[in-house]
Amino acid sequence: MRRTTAPGRGWRVSELAAAVGVAPDTVRYYERAGLLPAQARTPSGLPSGYRSFDETALDRIRFIQGAQRLGLRLSDIRDLLTIRDTGQCPCEPAEQLLRGRLAELDAQMTRLANRRTDMANMLAALPTSDCPPPTSGTWCPPAKGGDPDTP
Repeated sequence: MRRTTAPGRGWRVSELAAAVGVAPDTVRYYERAGLLPAQARTPSGLPSGYRSFDETALDRIRFIQGAQRLGLRLSDIRDLLTIRDTGQCPCEPAEQLLRGRLAELDAQMTRLANRRTDMANMLAALPTSDCPPPTSGTWCPPAKGGDPDTP
């Protein structure tokens, strides 16, 4: 959603929030967290105290949203934006962040796959009928001739 602002008047917090599909508090949080530069308040003669954002804020929030969808942390996004604000290409730091995040995701997927296997084994070990009461301190009833917690 693009809109043109009246001369000398930028986007107010609620307008910017609506344009990118977030709550106004999210815009304020991004500003407090250093993801959006602090904005000047409207000058006298206009409704007092409103922040006035320009079009770059819209693009910046869209960048933040895209980076969040990739799973980047706000601190990582802030670092990329800081580099971008210097005019330097953020590609190398972005590559390092994404490679690190991919490694974290791979490790998390491995942990989840192992947890899924453990859960499926536990499910398979549950009796299908006539479930006897479990032995005190265990999850499942004792297996015939074995450890009560071993499926």
